[in-house]
Amino acid sequence: MTTASGQSARPVLACGEVRTCLLPSFQPLDGRAAAQLLRLRADEQVRVSERPNLYALSPEVLTGIDCRLPTSNGAKVRAVGTVAARAALTEGRVLQATAHFSAPAAGPDLRRPWGDYLVRPGLVESFGKLPEQAAAEGALRGGGRGELDLGMIAEGLLAQLLRHPLLDHKAPFKSRRTHLRWAARRVPPGEAPSLERFTLAEDGLRTVELKVPEDTPTAAVAGLCEDLALHDWLLTTVVHMLDNSRLGAADGPSAVLALRPAVDHLLHLWMPRAHVDRTLGHLWDVLEREPGFTRQWRNLVQRIRDQLAVQAIPLLHQALSTR
Repeated sequence: MTTASGQSARPVLACGEVRTCLLPSFQPLDGRAAAQLLRLRADEQVRVSERPNLYALSPEVLTGIDCRLPTSNGAKVRAVGTVAARAALTEGRVLQATAHFSAPAAGPDLRRPWGDYLVRPGLVESFGKLPEQAAAEGALRGGGRGELDLGMIAEGLLAQLLRHPLLDHKAPFKSRRTHLRWAARRVPPGEAPSLERFTLAEDGLRTVELKVPEDTPTAAVAGLCEDLALHDWLLTTVVHMLDNSRLGAADGPSAVLALRPAVDHLLHLWMPRAHVDRTLGHLWDVLEREPGFTRQWRNLVQRIRDQLAVQAIPLLHQALSTR
């Protein structure tokens, strides 16, 4: 792909942010309702799959931007283009909104008509050369005043969806939102993709740094990061449930009531890579080794099952003694 001035528009950097939350609905949505919720555009259908779990993905919507990019070194880089945003719903229960863009190594010196940008959805061009490393680090830091803020775009889409009349706003349990920022540098075709770093920060923030071949679609990278964000949210939520259940201190019925939402709504959702592009699925192996996502999840699930089994023993004895 080339620009009107003949410069290459092949992306060298892709950045995004994912917001993840519990859908505020007492009952999970079925496939038809999920498609209704996520129908962001009349001209494109929501993709719904039922295997290996119920998963709905909205079409992308675009936001035009003309502002500075956040940079780690303070460089003032003006950029123009469109940010793509989409939403996903897993098992009718966990809602995610993602905003992302890709950027070429350099852009034109002068701003072009909006029509030139709209024909390349999700592409943002800098004026002149893009400082790739500084821009990637800036995206992970987050946009400041007057800078591109992907989190604000994702949050705006999430707020729009949460106002949908389908939702009764009677969530079955309390939970916190998380947000994951990611930046992917491009490497030559044939070079293997890699997950360079995954970090947990305060206030529910996670950051992911990746390297992916330049022919990898940005939407595929966004899908990987949505999958990471989903499973990180599940871990975070179940850890908080266990902490709040006061295991070993609360009486039996109280502990069971505190843990029941995990059993009813969350434990069956753990399916890493279920909807990740096959060329990127192996990057999950990094998180399975360190910090060990699935190992931690299995430990949490076993603790919950052990606790419920322990609480069931006196109830069984009581039932047998009354016969």
